[in-house]
This record gives sequence, structure tokens and C-alpha cells, in this order.
Amino acid sequence: MRTFDFSPLFRSTVGFDRVLQLLDTVSNESGGNGYPPYNIEKSGESGYRITLAVAGFTDKDIEIVQQENALRIVGKIAEREANGSYLHRGIATRAFERRFELADHVRVSGASLENGLLHVELVREVPEEKKPRVVPIASAAASRPQLQAAE
Repeated sequence: MRTFDFSPLFRSTVGFDRVLQLLDTVSNESGGNGYPPYNIEKSGESGYRITLAVAGFTDKDIEIVQQENALRIVGKIAEREANGSYLHRGIATRAFERRFELADHVRVSGASLENGLLHVELVREVPEEKKPRVVPIASAAASRPQLQAAE
């Protein structure tokens, strides 16, 4: 397994500690089993959608939790009575946990489950104080105090 040394980046940057943590998290989770499969879509200027294929799960079997910049989706089916014996069971209903790292100011705006697909809607809402603002420049003449003429 290849490891990366990020120390040269941190010699000339300040406040990017979260980047190292994010890269470490992604590299550790990239070797997962891939269940359940998912898509990530960009919808519009500030919207995103994560879609997970969760056939066999109901809304009561799935929990979605956002805590700060982390989104965790957990699925666990409670034991159900078998209505017969299976000759073949190809629909996976095993428990799962998917984690996603979210950028700053991204929050979950809603979720829906239809036709075996869980759709999690995300939106980026940058607060007014974080948006760029134009700073007016005062002219040198306006900023100097006016001298009063002596009478």
C-alpha cells in the first residue's frame, strides 16, 4: 500500500488540518465492500443528491445522521418471519453503514425512499458573513481632516 507524506504542504499552509484528516478517512474507507451501491449527483448550482440502492429495506430500517461535516447512513433489517423457504436468495438485505464527508456549509435537506432507491438531498448554504463582499475604498482627500481657517 502506498503512503503519502503531506508534511511539505503543511509547512506553508495554515488551517488545513482537516484536509489531512479527510484524505486519511477516504484512503481507509476506499477498500470497502461496495455495498450498497450508490451514486452522487450534482443538481443545480448548490444542490447534490446521494442515491443508494437499498432493495428490501423500508424507511424504518434506515437511519440517516448528519453530525458536523459527516453523513452516516445505516441500514439494518430486523428479523422478519419467513413466509416460506428460499430456493435462492439473491436480494442482499444485510446490514450496512455508509459514511460521507461533507464540505463546509453542506446540509441534508431531505430524504425519500422509492422503488428500492434511497435519495438523500443535500444543499450548500453559505452564510451571509462567509460570502464575498465588496469593500469600498475611500479617497485620500475624503479621509484627511479638513483644516479650519484661522479668523
